[in-house]
Amino acid sequence: MSRSNDTIDRIRDEVIKCKLCNLCTNRTNAVPGEGNSKATIMFIGEAPGRNEDEKGRPFVGIAGKILDECLDNVGIVRARTYVTNIVKCRPPNNRVPKDDERRLCNNYLEREISIVSPKIICILGRTAYHSMLGGASILGNRGKFVERDGRLFFLTIHPAAIIYNNKLRDTLEKDLRTLVAECSRLDIPI
Repeated sequence: MSRSNDTIDRIRDEVIKCKLCNLCTNRTNAVPGEGNSKATIMFIGEAPGRNEDEKGRPFVGIAGKILDECLDNVGIVRARTYVTNIVKCRPPNNRVPKDDERRLCNNYLEREISIVSPKIICILGRTAYHSMLGGASILGNRGKFVERDGRLFFLTIHPAAIIYNNKLRDTLEKDLRTLVAECSRLDIPI
């Protein structure tokens, strides 16, 4: 298959049928990315949780509700963005995805990025930061922009962190306001 013929729908179909790693054995549903295939902002998290596994959609559980509220509060319309994860199936007991699981799912993610071609990729949390840029501490680097391989990345915490520490809600919103300000500065529509 030629990359020029690749589509978000084709990736979604492949993800739903995927059996590349053992995560497929315990899933209810694989969780492909979703949203605007021409989005200027793409959000990338770690992995689906229980609610996402049940519904087959990314960020629809408690962390998704937190993300939606924070996006609304800063003026970003989720439907205009694209939301996905490093891995497309829920790891058992919500554990961090293993290196081989991330590696095997990477083709889907790279293809999503290539098709959507966002102006800014917003990395949500440590696992996504490590997977995408080799970073270690999201708290030490959150609120920052990183340019790599011709792409602009923005780093912030994962909304699930707020479930365990509600004080981080202000941190996420502050970071998203920084993202909005940079979009405005660069004349990127959101």
